Amino acid sequence: MREEAGVRELTVTGIGGDRHRVSVRGHQLLVDQPVDAGGTDAGPTPVELFVASLASCVAHYARRALGRDGGSPTVHCHWTMSYTPPWRVSSIDIDVVAPAGTASARLDAVRRAVTHCTVHNTLQDPPTVRIEAAVDDAQWHRAA
Repeated sequence: MREEAGVRELTVTGIGGDRHRVSVRGHQLLVDQPVDAGGTDAGPTPVELFVASLASCVAHYARRALGRDGGSPTVHCHWTMSYTPPWRVSSIDIDVVAPAGTASARLDAVRRAVTHCTVHNTLQDPPTVRIEAAVDDAQWHRAA
């Protein structure tokens, strides 16, 4: 693991076909492709996880703004894919629905709070991304 302060880590391991296991902080996520794309549909796609990451981050901030007794919001999300290369998510629409009876002042607090969503802020000011390929080497393996 890298020693720099603030560096987080996860590992993605192929488990057959288009299925991959994502391991992060002791949690396991299964990622796959739909059957019509050559997978077995054993889990969400990487793109679905990407969009879910944004929507769930928005939900987190909205729920915090609703307060302890304010209930939990429902977040609806729709996205479109590009029709031309480079292949990517081209638009994302997110609607935050507060529980019935939420006061307008509290709804205003939700609107302010969701602007602090870490994933959204990362998309607004993208990080530097480095992708490298190498042959399997002992440096990537750790004792269990």
